[in-house]
Amino acid sequence: MLDEQTLKELTAKAKEIRALTIDEIGFLGVGHIGGAMSVVEVLTMLYYRHMRIDPADPRKRDRDQLVLSKGHAGPALYCVLADKGYFPKEWLHTLNQGGTRLPSHCDRNLTPGIDMTTGSLGQGLSSSIGIALGNRIDGINSKVFVIIGDGESNEGQVWEAAQAAAQFKLNHLIAFTDYNKIQLDGFMYEIMNIEDLTAKWLSFGWFVQRVNGHDLAQIDLAIERAKQEPLRPSMIVLDTIKGKGVDFAENLASNHNMKFDYATALEAIAKL
Repeated sequence: MLDEQTLKELTAKAKEIRALTIDEIGFLGVGHIGGAMSVVEVLTMLYYRHMRIDPADPRKRDRDQLVLSKGHAGPALYCVLADKGYFPKEWLHTLNQGGTRLPSHCDRNLTPGIDMTTGSLGQGLSSSIGIALGNRIDGINSKVFVIIGDGESNEGQVWEAAQAAAQFKLNHLIAFTDYNKIQLDGFMYEIMNIEDLTAKWLSFGWFVQRVNGHDLAQIDLAIERAKQEPLRPSMIVLDTIKGKGVDFAENLASNHNMKFDYATALEAIAKL
């Protein structure tokens, strides 16, 4: 369980990462601000508390790995990786520009610290299962984390993968659903309602928890419980707000990928 001082430090770090991400996307003037903002807390908890990683050796074989299936949230992950020392923070202002190593969607061949190329939605969970199975075959005792979106959960491949992970008893696979209730085309309930998520994942044979995705203490406890699960893969459903912390973007149906000027971004940072 988080002690008061650690919680305070992680809360400050999440605020720092959120501000850095706004600055990164704001410098470009357009980007996936909604989905990047909704995963800041879970990324903070993973990279600053739970994942076994080595920025000096990004491909270390026995490292814990993260598959950001919703690859359009890459800008938030880039900020975490830069802050951890995988690459210089100066790279952040090259986001999605010509010659950049930080494309709009994650690319493991371009960016140090990215474990899987993603952005073709619906495929990340399958990729994480492949990684987890490969680790088991090679006798690697590490965790594989994956963050999927609620919009991509409309796709059948997600549920085929869910069956496979349960069949193979991948207890070292811990997944999160960023349930911010909005996908590219609008609100989930209008396009394809995916409730009850807890009941669905339970029915597929997973260990399931549902928490406030912006509450670091709740996320921490859920991850600790998932790590103790002996036989089943874990799904942690994160109830989040799309665009969290950015007053001009929160909960807008149009915030999946939006334009805004740098001055507006800086004003948002000042309010955090």
